[in-house]
Amino acid sequence: MVDIHVSVALPASAESAEHIATAEQLGYRSAYVYDTPFEGSDVWLALHDAAKATTRIRLGPAVLIPTLRHPMVNAAQTVSLHREAPGRVVTSFGTGFSSRAATGQPPIPWSYIEEYIGVYSALLAGESAEWEGAPIQLMLTSTQHETLPLDIPLLIAAIGPKGASVAKRLGADGIVSMFQTIPQQRDFTEAVVAAPGTVLDDGEALDSERVRLAAGPTWAGVFHFTYTAQGADAVRAIPGGPAWLEVIESYPPHERHLHIHRGHMVEMTDADLAAWDAGGYVTLASTLTGCADVVRQKVADLASAGATEVMFEPSGPDISRELAKFIDVVRG
Repeated sequence: MVDIHVSVALPASAESAEHIATAEQLGYRSAYVYDTPFEGSDVWLALHDAAKATTRIRLGPAVLIPTLRHPMVNAAQTVSLHREAPGRVVTSFGTGFSSRAATGQPPIPWSYIEEYIGVYSALLAGESAEWEGAPIQLMLTSTQHETLPLDIPLLIAAIGPKGASVAKRLGADGIVSMFQTIPQQRDFTEAVVAAPGTVLDDGEALDSERVRLAAGPTWAGVFHFTYTAQGADAVRAIPGGPAWLEVIESYPPHERHLHIHRGHMVEMTDADLAAWDAGGYVTLASTLTGCADVVRQKVADLASAGATEVMFEPSGPDISRELAKFIDVVRG
């Protein structure tokens, strides 16, 4: 058994509440939902549905993208979710890798993130705060006013020192990193590591069809992230990268972002499939993929490096299988 909290992150969908209810039954500590409206579903609706379907598991977005909503909207939705799941709500924010990139926009500056979360936090504290040149406030009715002030755990998605500094100034409870811990997480109570993967069946090969269906969509996110953050040359250095680029660069540059992020974390595009078929699947070994002993050791290594929570990112047609296999491995 690995001494670490186990959580799950899922895309918003008609099925996400059912999957989160399964995660609760299996003993997952928290369930997070992606803020990816370009895929047609709403993070807050999915979380409210999950609140109605569960009684114990912590619930929250992972992560909210500030430019998608006015701070009043995110604050009001947080209050609303708290009413459905009191004491079970956690919130998190990030600069918007996928949801910004999918609309052809760069990540949000950290200065904007800091200002936005400062206003959001003030609203939850029952205070007024200035936004767009005027004071705003959650003015709850007499039947709801006792909800405020509301103290909700706050996580910040950051992979470098600038984001960690902002998280520190905001008084965040923790940092969410990708794939591995970062040194700055040691300064926070919660050190959450988000990572995809799948537990292999006995004798199962990395390039099997089940593995492709179960882990391929989340594995492909590495190409999406690398191209967006570092460009084509960095992708070219990844196994399968040249094949992925050949497909992506066949599209006009001004609409290329649409083809990169189509199906993000849910299903594989033609480019993703080309990378897989070209041998890119070998990089699954760097995710939480492997036989039971290997995956258990990978999670143990994260815990030894300071992670307090592993945020498992399953995909594919059998989420229940992925959830059960993963927590069984971690809990032994």
